Amino acid sequence: MSFCSFFDGEVYKDHFKPGMYVCSQCNNPLFSSRSKFPHSSPWPAFTETIKEDSVTKMMESLTAFKVLCGKCGNGLGHEFVNDGPEEGISRF
Repeated sequence: MSFCSFFDGEVYKDHFKPGMYVCSQCNNPLFSSRSKFPHSSPWPAFTETIKEDSVTKMMESLTAFKVLCGKCGNGLGHEFVNDGPEEGISRF
């Protein structure tokens, strides 16, 4: 799950088979396929993590948090506040 090539495309963006998304560096469980949803961004989109401590978040702005693996600190991208599939839901 870490991560995306800006040139080759992201292989998990349109992947919706049941399963678990784990950190590519340490296999820490991060997201369930049940929280995945289609989004216009070029990366996979999720509404929630498997556990609260699956990731570590650091505020970058009022609407975005930098997201790291909660186990090894590997960079995973961002959480965008209120940008999920429903009002009041964030997007990872």
